[in-house]
Amino acid sequence: MALSRIATALGGLLLSRGGRRFAGRHAGKLALATLAFELWQSRRTGVTPGPKMGAGATPPPPKPHPRRRWSGRPS
Repeated sequence: MALSRIATALGGLLLSRGGRRFAGRHAGKLALATLAFELWQSRRTGVTPGPKMGAGATPPPPKPHPRRRWSGRPS
């Protein structure tokens, strides 16, 4: 599986001492920037990201419909 360009850049950043210091100081901003970049990229290509499942995994069962609660009052 190919790594995204931003993951490659972050990996290179973590190889130097100054890069690790920078990444530690700005970890939240880097995470938000990575998410924003991936969202922008997916919107640009028109691919909607879905839950990632491994090979041979079964999808989760559908959620049951919520039951109506009895309010105590006659209807």
